[in-house]
Amino acid sequence: MSKTFRSWDVDQGWLLPPSVHEFVPAGHLAHFVRDTVREGLDLTAILGAYAVDRGQPPYHPGMMTALLLYGYSRGVYSSRRLAQACEERVDFMAVTGLNKPDFHTISEFRRRHLAALSELFVQVLKLCQAAGLVKLGHVAVDGTKLAANASRHKAMSYGRMKTTEPKLAAEVEAWLKAAEAADRAEDAEHGAGLRGDETPAWMADKRERLARIRAAKAELEAEAAGDPADLDPEGPGPSTGMQAKGKPKRAEDGGPPDKAQRNFTDPDCRILPTKDGFIAGYNAQIAVDHAHQIIVAQRLATNPADYAALLPLVDQARANLARKLREVSGDSGFATEANIAAMAARKIRAYLPPGRRKHADAHVGGERHLVNCPRMTAMARKLKRAGYRSRYRLRKHTVEPVFGQIKQARGFRQHLLRGLDKARGEWALICTAHNLLKLAGARA
Repeated sequence: MSKTFRSWDVDQGWLLPPSVHEFVPAGHLAHFVRDTVREGLDLTAILGAYAVDRGQPPYHPGMMTALLLYGYSRGVYSSRRLAQACEERVDFMAVTGLNKPDFHTISEFRRRHLAALSELFVQVLKLCQAAGLVKLGHVAVDGTKLAANASRHKAMSYGRMKTTEPKLAAEVEAWLKAAEAADRAEDAEHGAGLRGDETPAWMADKRERLARIRAAKAELEAEAAGDPADLDPEGPGPSTGMQAKGKPKRAEDGGPPDKAQRNFTDPDCRILPTKDGFIAGYNAQIAVDHAHQIIVAQRLATNPADYAALLPLVDQARANLARKLREVSGDSGFATEANIAAMAARKIRAYLPPGRRKHADAHVGGERHLVNCPRMTAMARKLKRAGYRSRYRLRKHTVEPVFGQIKQARGFRQHLLRGLDKARGEWALICTAHNLLKLAGARA
């Protein structure tokens, strides 16, 4: 007796479900994100940009917002992949109601409303707070390096700029003279009315590269000539190689040092050290509540060091939730005399280890020499005395798993957008999607 199989008739006509609510099972994340955007978020800042009623009616901003947030929660970030998902995946169809915006429309919507989309982070955080997911009993802070949408090999040092610029300028000048001589010879042979005077593509590329080098060189020189105190504290900060140990670094003549660098693709990104080498990227930093791994504050910077992020993260978390934090932990990158003093002034219990102890070194503080650092010395003793009972142990399984979920589970390791402001907006969307996932899991 032959085995009976289920029918596989690809030519059978089907009727679609009568509602998009039936595209995916009840309780699916697609329903949750769509309904949260429709009913739980205030999109006035986005809707207000469509005051003039002219031209073809645009896609509903609520649908586009839900599409972005759902895509980010599913690890789909690029506009092309989002557009493809709208055509191929029923979960995305349940979010968009069978609308199929093309990739240009998605990209333009994100670009146009990136600032307003970034503000949704606070709204979703407050929804998490209302659901009882934020306790603020213990908050851990940390940072991770994310690659920019630029290769570190597209950066050039100031020293190389000084030698490359005259060589490239001489090559371009020689080619232009050779081209003019060839044109005159051809005119004499064939007549002056013939075309052939277009700049060859290879020559245009060289001229463009020369212009980029000159522009980057001028920017480094202007930065070196300016007062470091005039740099915007919320901006990209000093260029790579223009600062060492928090102090400005200059050449003997007062100009940029030869190792100062600028990236041609994304001038705002910086060369950052990671455990796998150096990348052109940004330092993404978060504060995470221990109770349910909710991100309560987020920021993006170009400085590879984390110590400057502690107070902005703590103050942002308090402003976002209108509540004071009780405990804050962070790794040794956040430990400074000023930070520990600031935590004491805010009446927040801090757990910030000054540094790991070497096995052969018995003095308090280990790898750091804590000279004239009474607060850091006291912190080292406090953590050593508590041992495994210290609240500091909560840090590792509070904040580090969140980076794992973002970078490993959802695959966000490199920015799609270029420039510090756009990268900050993108990071805010990533953190918003993370909190939405936690809220959905709690309500499941």
